Order: sequence, then structure tokens, then C-alpha cells
Amino acid sequence: MRVLPEGAKLESGTLIAGFHGIGATGYWTVKFLINELKAKRSLFIDYEHAPAVTSQSEGRIATPYEVYVAGDLAMLKAEVSPVREKENEFYRDLAEWVLMSGVKEVALVGGLDESLRNDDRQYKIAMTSTLAERGGVPGEPVFEEDRMIVGPVASLLNTFEMHSFPALAVLAYSNTERVDPRAAAVAVDFLSRRYNFQANTTPLIKGAEVIEGELKLIEEKEKRPTGSVYS
Repeated sequence: MRVLPEGAKLESGTLIAGFHGIGATGYWTVKFLINELKAKRSLFIDYEHAPAVTSQSEGRIATPYEVYVAGDLAMLKAEVSPVREKENEFYRDLAEWVLMSGVKEVALVGGLDESLRNDDRQYKIAMTSTLAERGGVPGEPVFEEDRMIVGPVASLLNTFEMHSFPALAVLAYSNTERVDPRAAAVAVDFLSRRYNFQANTTPLIKGAEVIEGELKLIEEKEKRPTGSVYS
């Protein structure tokens, strides 16, 4: 893994990162914040086992892994996942770089299977012991001890815990079968309170309503009796 420009450091106090997981909650949260906060692209993360894909965004090439900065916030946007057999290596290397990057705290974003919800809270918070010792997140719903976190968020949390680094994960309950902008809006609301910035989540809510409306139409259509081919 290489970070370009080489030797570059982050002057931001907090790094927010999200990935393609349940409901694509992490990815859409970060992508929304980059647009909402008008963040500027600052760093590229070059990884030899990244998929050979690219896209065009705002008139320029969007590389697989980029870091954007807006004031005291840095945001890591991961357009794609690394090849499966190299995923653990990538996220461990990424965490190691974050430890040396200059940021003081990391906020990870992920989704939780909404079928496992056992209360009326829209999200749960997991955190490293170092963050807990520094005051944690008073009044916020804490992730249950009998549950498991899997994927990139888990890999990063494990590394941060072992290195006594302050980090948290906001895990919003999400639909497991489709993109869930409503879950991303929940995550954005928490992050805006935690890190004292303003964000209008109306576009995310409207996006969720469009998806939900389309799914409802499909469901109603499937329930209609099919006409006979004979008269």
C-alpha cells in the first residue's frame, strides 16, 4: 500500500471511513458527507490488489481509494473492495497507515441487520477501550456484548484496539437486501452531533422514499392476479 503524495500527513483531527457493507451504509454516508461538506480530494491510496476498475466523477477520474478533507474532518472514500483473498491484508495495512497519519480519532460507519433490532434505537455504537477511557459517547446506545461485527469495520477496530487508539463505529440498522439511504441519514445525524457540523439529510431521506415507493409498487404488482390467456 502506498499513500500519494508520498509522506503526506493529515492535519485533520478526525477521519471518517465507511465501506460497502450492509445497505452500503458506510459508503453512502461518506459519499454524502464529501458532497455536503464540499470536501477536497487530498490523498490517494494505491493498493496493488485493488480491482482494475475506475469511473468518472465531476469531470475527473475517481480512483478506488481516496481521502477528502473538509476543515477538521478527513473522509476515506472506498469505491470498491479489494480482491477477497487480500481484504484482511488491505484493511490491516490501512489501519496501520491511519495510526501514523496524524489524525486523533477515527469514526467508522457500517450497517446492522435490521431484523436483529431488539429496541427502538436506530443505531448502536462500538468503541475501543481507549475511546471509552476518554469519556466514550455518553447517552448513546452501545453495541451489545453478545453480538458480532464482521468485515472492514471489525478489522479496523481490532487494529485500533491493539494499538490503544481512540476509535468508534456507528452502526445503523439497515436493510440487508438493498442500498439503504435512510440508514446513512441516521449515521450522518450521529456524526454531525459528535463532530459539531451541520448536514441536511433531506436528500438521503428522499432517496429512501423513492426506493421504498418503487419496491411497494413492485410488491403490489406481484400480488395482482394474473389474467387467463383464455377467454
